[in-house]
Amino acid sequence: MLFGLMITCWACTGPTQEENPPEHVPEGMQYIPGGTYLKPVESGKKAIAIQGFLLDKHPVTVADFREFTAATGYKTDAEKFGDAGVFDSEVQNWQLIKGAYWEYPLGKDKPKAEDNHPVTQVSWNDAMAYSKWAGKRLPTENEWEYAARSNGRTNTQYSWGNKLVENSQFKTNVWQGEFPESNTAEDGYSYTSPVGLFGKTGHGLTDMGGNVWQWTSEVYAEGGQAISPDMKLLKGGSFMCDSTFCHNYRIAGRTSSSRETALFHTGFRCAKSI
Repeated sequence: MLFGLMITCWACTGPTQEENPPEHVPEGMQYIPGGTYLKPVESGKKAIAIQGFLLDKHPVTVADFREFTAATGYKTDAEKFGDAGVFDSEVQNWQLIKGAYWEYPLGKDKPKAEDNHPVTQVSWNDAMAYSKWAGKRLPTENEWEYAARSNGRTNTQYSWGNKLVENSQFKTNVWQGEFPESNTAEDGYSYTSPVGLFGKTGHGLTDMGGNVWQWTSEVYAEGGQAISPDMKLLKGGSFMCDSTFCHNYRIAGRTSSSRETALFHTGFRCAKSI
């Protein structure tokens, strides 16, 4: 199993165009009306058109994923490999932990994942399998960014605004302290937190920055060039992100990992075409 992170960021803004919402929006999903937004590219800014779509209000939870595995008998890549990636704060490096998988993301000798937390230790392959079972798909990078900007209306650093802490309250679950030496967990969580705990964006979405990285449907590319067809793009940052090291809970933040990799800070949310 391979695991690793590659970090690149950019910003994007722009106007939107309203359209009529669908007659039925599935429970747990949010209608994202189509429109355009301006995205910086090497030559300047490019207007990106987005068709209306549906997006999960929050990342897929442990309980959601359990329903999927119970219904299908699906085995994740981590279960097949027999291990998964966990960052060991003592040695300050990534380790493959035997027996770690979505129900025990830190390993069998650590607490079981809580049902209302985002599922982790799921690879891109696993996320695709769940999405297909649910009648959904993974979002594109542009869809994710557009939704995080409340349909392109906002030009803030984060999906909730420009500050990590407002009125003495943390707006998301990220690293506090000196990375990677110490995490003070001032926001209340050293690892994942319950979905939706830190509030909603202006468009009713939660966890659009921090908590867990989220798989997208896309191959990771820089400057329009794909690095490898097996390297998939992720958005959103995670509880491991620190503004002095990995400021990727910004809307523009992005990274990549191989399609079979499972990590303790990586999950996903689904989208659905209209």
